[in-house]
Amino acid sequence: MESGKLSLVATPIGNLEDMTYRAVRILSEADYILCEDTRVTGVLLKRYQISSRLRRYDAHATEHTHETILSDLAAGQQIALVSDAGTPGISDPGVYLVQRARAAGVLIEVIPGASAVTAAVSLAGISGNQFIFLGFVPQKKGRATFFNTLHEYEVPVVFFESTHRILKALESLKQSLPTAKVSIARELTKLHEELLVGTAEEILETLTDTPVKQKGEFVVIVDNR
Repeated sequence: MESGKLSLVATPIGNLEDMTYRAVRILSEADYILCEDTRVTGVLLKRYQISSRLRRYDAHATEHTHETILSDLAAGQQIALVSDAGTPGISDPGVYLVQRARAAGVLIEVIPGASAVTAAVSLAGISGNQFIFLGFVPQKKGRATFFNTLHEYEVPVVFFESTHRILKALESLKQSLPTAKVSIARELTKLHEELLVGTAEEILETLTDTPVKQKGEFVVIVDNR
């Protein structure tokens, strides 16, 4: 029996044209696709006329769900894992499935693609070849510590923040690193893609004066050099 395979497939972070030929092929050949939201991934599959079945897989996946997936892989099925946007396993619940599959000896492959992190760093024109990625800012526990320790990094720091907390994040940066250069990328690869650059106070004023700019997912780059 042919061994099964888990394919980690990167999907567009905004513009649906940012799919690779390989990603389309792998998704088309999969016995089924694990995704965070079947509605979101369904739009992508419809765009590329992919008929593979979708199964929900998110942070609330049960032990039974994991056992079923591992059993299917052991039986030789080809399963693809995607996130709503970007690469699964990066600030994404898919990391647990990858760990379980590797421990079980499953063949795992990665199909790279769009990345909000590297896209934002490229767009910001950060000098040097080093930066630190910190994922999503903690929502509650550890949030204050997160901002109060940013000054310890000697290279630019990159992190994600949501539309609901971006103003609070800027307020925290305003207090902890008032003179640092801050770059905020929003709506990456979409029609209204934009990069805002300045101090935290300056960007906070811009977003407050223009509420429409508060919408979307944000990649924040803090350069305190």
